[in-house]
Parts: sequence; structure tokens; C-alpha cells
Amino acid sequence: MLNSLKTFVYFLALASYVNGSPAPSSPNPNGKGNGKSDKNSVPQAVNSVELNGVTYVNKGLVGFGLIPSDFVESTGDTLGGIGSAIDFKFGTFKASKGKFTGTLVVSPDRGFNLNQTIDYQSRRHEIDFVFTPYYGTANLSFANAQTTLQFTYKTTILNWDRQHVKTSGLSPIAVRPPQAGYPFKALADPEMPIASKAEPHLSIDAEGIVHLRDGSFWLSDEYGPYIYRFATDGSLIQTIQPPNAFLPRDARGNLNFTSDETLATGRVGNQGFENLSLDRKNNILYAMLQSATLQDGGLDQTTSRYTRLVAYDVSKPTKTRPKLVGEWVVPLPQTKKNKTLASSDIHFVSPGIFLALARDGKGRGDSNDESNYKQADLFTINGATDIHDTKFDDPAHPIAIDGVLDPSIKPATYVPFVNYLDTAQLAKFGLHDGDPDDRTLIDAKWESLALASVNDNDYPNDYFVFTASDNDFLSTHGISLGQPFDAGVDVDNQFMVFRVTLPGASKAYIGQ
Repeated sequence: MLNSLKTFVYFLALASYVNGSPAPSSPNPNGKGNGKSDKNSVPQAVNSVELNGVTYVNKGLVGFGLIPSDFVESTGDTLGGIGSAIDFKFGTFKASKGKFTGTLVVSPDRGFNLNQTIDYQSRRHEIDFVFTPYYGTANLSFANAQTTLQFTYKTTILNWDRQHVKTSGLSPIAVRPPQAGYPFKALADPEMPIASKAEPHLSIDAEGIVHLRDGSFWLSDEYGPYIYRFATDGSLIQTIQPPNAFLPRDARGNLNFTSDETLATGRVGNQGFENLSLDRKNNILYAMLQSATLQDGGLDQTTSRYTRLVAYDVSKPTKTRPKLVGEWVVPLPQTKKNKTLASSDIHFVSPGIFLALARDGKGRGDSNDESNYKQADLFTINGATDIHDTKFDDPAHPIAIDGVLDPSIKPATYVPFVNYLDTAQLAKFGLHDGDPDDRTLIDAKWESLALASVNDNDYPNDYFVFTASDNDFLSTHGISLGQPFDAGVDVDNQFMVFRVTLPGASKAYIGQ
């Protein structure tokens, strides 16, 4: 049955209604959220890694929840794709007596586009949550596991182009000229990707979001690849255009923002700014391509591992155009067959240190059920070569050729960290990898990270990592642009929460 349009609807787990099953045991109420802990309320280390002489600890999976694939949001469309970009609404994350509450700000990508891109207006949703970490050793049923992380849908806000024109999800086949005053005026737009000359509205494929104290937010995009800032009401404020090496150009050097053609230089189609995060203390905004640019080897999975991370000073964005202040090369992990595992999100941890979500595309929603790599890894740019404002920002000077990095560049140091596919950890929450292909199979496309302090004085460096999947709007009872659709499979919007120890991380950097 199709879920209700009503707002403030709980996505409650079925556990409390099935066979009278008890709710899962929760941590000692004196253990979390009030600055105290005891040895029974803290999970033990699953693994640890060392980076730059600092030890980081993964304490395992401590929460799971989902939003059903057929839930309908307030515009009348299916609520889907929301794992593309998540953040905590600034200042909402709270802790009390073993429970944590807050509001997630989430952004889907470009709508249900199984066959082709559609005229889907960019938007953000606000979803409240109640999180009760589970630190027990017994395995929970899939239904009981969902009581650890419960959601309440609140609202949907649409995003708008200039002059309150609707944005679109269509692959852009035209370019809007820059506004007068660009680049000298801080808020003037550069060349913009638009759906077509007949429909000259901004096309967005949103993949990263950062919510700000004043209610505005940064949104990273794959088409540009650009970074946009929108106001609380969804109106466009400004646009950040990256260096020329990132911009998609054809063989004649013309900008071409389409994702449907193979171009000559710049980002690969559907491999744009998938990754976005903010150092809130220093107002430095970071964005990273999902994998290498075309000129850097991006067309072949065996040569696409060297991606680029950029940093912008956004301390006074409305007065001064955000300035590029750094650019580094990040070596992505590869499979045993040397195929690159692209990065779906990053999260700033502390100066020079980041989490990175690298994965394959296997699991629920894919034809191959068994995944081999889904991880929240760590990398550091401390000691790496800063290549911003150098010849490498010209696409004529690639950073890598045939998968071999230019010897003048020292890349970031990258280490594996949190394994989403840990069999024992998944089993604790009724999940699995591989057969059977059912609702308990881990989703294929995990694409976002959000970080919050555990608020435990005994473990001041402990944080929760919230992570979410992009279900691609796959539902047998879907609605898109007012029309019903049947995608042939139901893929729920899954969420997981891990607990980790991140020395050097600070609430000031994270934004709590």
C-alpha cells in the first residue's frame, strides 16, 4: 500500500507489531548523551588504523533504519535518492539519556531516471530522527534493528534558478552565458548548465550538501561540476566554478555540460562533485570529484584512481567570491583487478584529515547481489603537493597519464577504515551481503556521510558516522512528476550509524 502524504509520519519499524517481538536492548541510560559512560555501554573496537602516527578506531555498527521505497513526500513524488547528500540541520543534533535526536537535511539527485533524465526540480527534504545506539552482542532481527533509528518526515523545499524559475534534472544540452560582472562580482553567475535553449533553466544533479547556521546551504553538483549556494527558501544565491581542468569541454574547447556524451577534457559524465564537506571553524569548503578527469585517465576504471580535491575560502562569500586556496590529488582504492572504486562522499574530520566513502555498485538494486567494497576510509592531505594555480589547472597538463601520476606530485595518503560489509556487524542488525536478494540485503549505492559527537566525556574523541544509501527511486509503487511508475524492484532508503574514535576531531570543526 502506498504510504501516506501526511507530514510528521513515523517510519516506525514493524518490530513492535510483529509477534509481540521486544524492542532491542539499548545502552545504559546513564551511559550516553550526558557526559558519562560505563564499560557495558561502549562497544569494543572492531579494527583500528594508523594515519600520520595517529590511531583511529572503528567501534562498529550501532544503528540502522530505513525509509520505505514507496513513501510519498509533500510534492506528490516518491521520496527517493535521498542518500545522495545528507547533513544535520545546523544545531539540531541533541543528546539525552541514551538517545539522540535531530533533523537531517537530505537532497536527492535528479529524480527517477532509469531510462532517461527527467525534468525533476532539485529539492531538499527535512527529516527528524530518534537514534538509540545498540551496543548489545546479540543479533537483532531486521525488524527490531529498525527501532534503533526511526524517522519522521517533516517537509520538502524546492530549489529555484534565477527569477524563481524551476531547476531541472535534465541532462543539460545548452550553456547560459555568464552574468554581467562575472567573475568580479561575488554573486554573478559563470556559464551555467541549462536543460536546453527552449528550456533555459538550471540543470542540477545534486550529490553533496552542507547546511549552514543561517539556514542557507551549499550543494555540489555533477553536471558542472559546480557548487551552488541556496537560501533557506531554495532560491539560488551564488555559484562556484572550479578551475578549467575540471570543466567539461569538447575537442574544440567548447563547454558542454551534458552527461550523455564522451568529451575531451574535464570531469567524466556522472563523475562530478560527488563529495562535499566544510571545515566550519576555518570556513574552508572542500569538494572532490568522484574519480579522475578525462585528461587524467578518467575514461578507464583501471586508470581513473587519481582524483582531485579542491578547497575554497567561503568566510565572506557574499562580499568576496569564494577563492580557491588549495588543490590536491587523492589516490582512490582499487580492486584486485585494478578497477577504481570511486568516492561517493567525503567528510572533514580535522585539519588535513578526511573520511571518504568509496564503494562498488553491487548490492540491493543492482543485478549483482554480492558487494566487495563499501567503506568509510581515511585520507590525509598533510604533506601532499598543493597543485592549485599551477599548470595542472590547465587540461593540457594532466596530473596522470595511463594511470601513472606525474612524479612532481605527492598524493594524499589513503588508508582503509570502516568496512560496511563486515559480516558480523551486518548480522547484528539483521542485514547481509550477497544472496538472498531481499529487503535485508545491504543497498548497492551508499553515497553520503554525516558526523556528530557521541558527547561522552570519557570518550571525547568518539563520533557517530551517519551514512545513507541512494536507492535511485527504485519502487514498484513509485510516483514521478505526478505519474505512477513500476521500477520492477523495491529498494528502501537505508541508513546506518557507526561509532568511531577520531583523535583531533572537534565539535568546532564539525559544527555542533
